[in-house]
Amino acid sequence: MLKIDNTGNRFILMPQNSVLNINHNWFDVEYWRKKDAIVNSKLGRAPAWFIQYQNGNIAVLKHYWRGGLIGKVLNDQYLFLGLEKTRVYKEFKLLLELKALNLPVPDPIAAYVEQAYGIYRADILTQAIPSAQSLCEKLQQSHLSESELVSVGQTIADFHRQGVYHDDLNINNILFDGQDNVNLIDFDKGEIRAIDKTWQQDNIDRLARSFKKEAGKWPTFFFDDSHWQVLLQAYKKHLNI
Repeated sequence: MLKIDNTGNRFILMPQNSVLNINHNWFDVEYWRKKDAIVNSKLGRAPAWFIQYQNGNIAVLKHYWRGGLIGKVLNDQYLFLGLEKTRVYKEFKLLLELKALNLPVPDPIAAYVEQAYGIYRADILTQAIPSAQSLCEKLQQSHLSESELVSVGQTIADFHRQGVYHDDLNINNILFDGQDNVNLIDFDKGEIRAIDKTWQQDNIDRLARSFKKEAGKWPTFFFDDSHWQVLLQAYKKHLNI
């Protein structure tokens, strides 16, 4: 399921069936910039770079950054206690498991860990969702249709029925592709857990807060409680099938 290329203090993780010839340069933004292969970017606290690689495919390159107060001092440095305990290893392995469950997540391409003196830094490459638009972006433009709201609720239920916990379920991490299929992204600190209504409700509560938070940030935002109820009822009904 997962293969590891270990050279000195560098580790590259790939799916077992990968045929790509990946080296550490693939995780360097400047390497792609010199190739004029950066086709887009999303900047902010955790930037994402959209890279055109073999045969015109698009990958998303993300570096792991710390948040909170500790992030102001050790912005991208983590204590290395073994490869399998790194955040990137856990996320990459989880994505492979979610793909095996046929859940709608980005295809994991590769991940990278470089460690020295007990500290590591890490990056991850995933396949870009075609023609992706986040739920947040869509709601700044127009109302979602009832079928779109139902699709969001049912997709989250699909994950919860498999015991998939998303640590940061918000409307920026819910993407519609070009065919209006719903995908979830960013599984850092996520995991597969024993099914329990407590963490499932915590996930839903976090999602509800993200709607309110984003509604207060944008001059136009087409979402109200009636829309939330459609989404929530679709989630609850599908969760109990």
